[in-house]
Amino acid sequence: MDINFYATLRLITGKKTVTLDLTEGITVRAMLEKVFEAYPPLRKELMTSENELLGHVHVFVNGRDVPYLAEVLETRILASDKLDIFPAVGGG
Repeated sequence: MDINFYATLRLITGKKTVTLDLTEGITVRAMLEKVFEAYPPLRKELMTSENELLGHVHVFVNGRDVPYLAEVLETRILASDKLDIFPAVGGG
């Protein structure tokens, strides 16, 4: 599955899009765990110590932010889904 990273997260992954060999129907939470296995520094950028998404992080599945999906982090994803991960963005 392809996962798109934005802004400062690209500095950690070294690229915009990462392709991981993930099982069809994997949950968003399990997908994130696979991402953390490949890029351990991402965990502290995305998750709390209780293993929940930080409030300022946005993980989109087909353009919908995960907190607004019916199953939240337990939402199952397919190989055809578009996955985007954004860190907090500030500026002025």
